[in-house]
Amino acid sequence: MIDHEKIRREKIRWDMLVTLDYARPIGAYEELVLTTIQGVFQDATALEVRRTLDYLADRELVKLVKEPSGRWFADLTRHGIDVVEYTIDVDPGIARPTKYWVG
Repeated sequence: MIDHEKIRREKIRWDMLVTLDYARPIGAYEELVLTTIQGVFQDATALEVRRTLDYLADRELVKLVKEPSGRWFADLTRHGIDVVEYTIDVDPGIARPTKYWVG
């Protein structure tokens, strides 16, 4: 049986890493990340984005700044950059596409 929720979660994690890679070297507020994810999953919520950012921060792929105003700011760590650039293996839980190109 196909676990659609798992597929969604892992795809969102990968899309967030790629979004934050494009936002380098500045990083991005959660609103930008949410807007990007909603381009793929229109029903994505702010809570879903925060949970995913928190998950990625726990794995030390993202550095989070939770501002006193309530906004979250995210930036990739060096490990997050390495995952996006395919220079290190990725642990289960992130739907990174298989590298099919060489060179």
